Amino acid sequence: MTTRKLGLESQLAVLQLTMNDFSVHRIIGRGGFGEVYGCRKADTGKMYAMKCLDKKRIKMKQGETLALNERIMLSLVSTGVDCPFIVCMTYAFHTPDKLCFILDLMNGGDLHYHLSQHGVFNELEMKFYAAEVILGLEHMHRRYIVYRDLKPANILLDEHGHVRISDLGLACDFLQEKTSCQGTHGYMAPEVLSKGTAYDSSADWFSFGCMLYKLLKGHSPFRQHKTKDKHEIDRMTLTMVSGQFT
Repeated sequence: MTTRKLGLESQLAVLQLTMNDFSVHRIIGRGGFGEVYGCRKADTGKMYAMKCLDKKRIKMKQGETLALNERIMLSLVSTGVDCPFIVCMTYAFHTPDKLCFILDLMNGGDLHYHLSQHGVFNELEMKFYAAEVILGLEHMHRRYIVYRDLKPANILLDEHGHVRISDLGLACDFLQEKTSCQGTHGYMAPEVLSKGTAYDSSADWFSFGCMLYKLLKGHSPFRQHKTKDKHEIDRMTLTMVSGQFT
């Protein structure tokens, strides 16, 4: 079970890490392939988030490509100087049952949670959060990564109120050909929805605008009548955008 220390120490020798190197605490999040736990590294005492992906669940859902892609994207954004506006990875290792990513710990909730609990954000708050998200996206785009899943639930807050972009499972190298749409309905750009259409980092700026609208107004610009029909949302996105720019 080998792992590589990322960031400024990426050129150092390969480390051997196991679960025994961490004290694992309570669950702080759940996903399609596993759970996220708070953890403390035994030798340093530093707190992290441990994202554990269950290998059986990955295989059952045919998610091998997504899991590998997330590992690659996390490595790309974490190598070199870590971006303070992206949830970066410090270590990665595996056990017989799980793939484990050791990530920055964010314990302030996400913007979707705060929207549901406290209502829409004011303009001053949104300027602050928007500026930090922009810096995070620019860090990805400089590495030719398009994020493709920008939404309030993926923007996490730390204990000081700063935000970071999380969950890079759907990110990809935008210099490569993309054959399928990825993202969350109501936030995806038209070129992402249109199968076979080439796109680049500009798709993230469309999603960025949709996210700001949601946080300021309380609903997506394309989610009318509280519909949950994903295909209807996609049709509204394509129709409304076409109507505005033709």
